[in-house]
Amino acid sequence: MRREPPQKALDYAPLIFPAGMLILFFVIPFGTMIAVSFFQRQQGGFYEPAFVFDNYARFLSAFFGGVLGFSLLLAITVAVVCVVLGLPFTYLLSRMSRKVQVVWLVALLSILSLSEVIIGFAWSTLLSRTAGISNLLVMLGIMAKPVALMPNFGAVLTGMVYQALPYTVLVLYPALVRLDPTLTEAARTLGASPVRAFLTVVVPALRNTIIATLIMVFIFALGCYLLPQILGRPQHWTLSVLITDQAIYQSNMPFAAAMAVFLVLVTLGMVALTLLVGRKGEAV
Repeated sequence: MRREPPQKALDYAPLIFPAGMLILFFVIPFGTMIAVSFFQRQQGGFYEPAFVFDNYARFLSAFFGGVLGFSLLLAITVAVVCVVLGLPFTYLLSRMSRKVQVVWLVALLSILSLSEVIIGFAWSTLLSRTAGISNLLVMLGIMAKPVALMPNFGAVLTGMVYQALPYTVLVLYPALVRLDPTLTEAARTLGASPVRAFLTVVVPALRNTIIATLIMVFIFALGCYLLPQILGRPQHWTLSVLITDQAIYQSNMPFAAAMAVFLVLVTLGMVALTLLVGRKGEAV
């Protein structure tokens, strides 16, 4: 069946409500944020309308450039680790019985029901010196005495991967379930090992899905706010944390708006890249 284009103005009526919501809750706030990012900050936390680039110039300084680089590096690392762990796990899950799949999917959905605060404080307890997993390692004779495993980069990475991994599995699961199992069986018949069949058949077949999943997890990790504060030191804070710090605690709304504009533009760019990858996948 071929989809007919709208013939009259009334045919566009169903688009009025979503377009109005988009304008009201995204276009207007984002436009206001862009305008505020060019304002001039005054003493006492006040600011006045102006058109200056001081906020963006400060954002490109060495310190905030380092924060931006760390935020991007952390988001990329989380995305790669989640896909590396989630892809083989989801592949094995898709080959299990239906009952086992349901149990695992329910477990993953239960993790999604946890808030970022609960996840952060749970991992801070597990990585602490008094009640953490280091005490278990001491009991097993692996360590001499319990130590605190946080705050550090590894703790932040662990918490963020734990939070983002269920999303990764749930995105990859439909594509792996639809994948024809005879493809890997044919590779095994031709002499390929299970690992080689997975790398040479499954991974190329899901290339677009994997790229879209990487972008999705990258966007998710880029906006992470609480976990870097709970599990890391100030040098492990992401751009989202500094935006809140500048807006609330430093009373520098124009500078916070400039950083937020950049963060939104990066996110929109990643979303556009995801749509582009999806269209190429449909064309193939």
